[in-house]
Amino acid sequence: MKETDKGILIEVDVSPNAKRTAITGYDPWRKALKVSVKSPPRGGKANRELTDFLGGIFNCKVEIVKGEKSTKKTVLLKGLSLEKALSILKELGVEVS
Repeated sequence: MKETDKGILIEVDVSPNAKRTAITGYDPWRKALKVSVKSPPRGGKANRELTDFLGGIFNCKVEIVKGEKSTKKTVLLKGLSLEKALSILKELGVEVS
């Protein structure tokens, strides 16, 4: 996670076609949040579900800044502080190192 003047950049490893949409953990090796989404990776459906889901969790606007056609993405959580993002993840039981 990296704080910028626009918000927080987070690396996300996305698994489409899942049984449910959820944050499934954190990969310390890749330094990436692991997220499963129900939607298939066709027509931008999985990307829209990812941004909507993360936007709801973090209560902010979310933009994919890198990896639009990849399972490895960089997302921007707009207007969010690093402290707030880490606090939300901790409440969800996700330990970020």
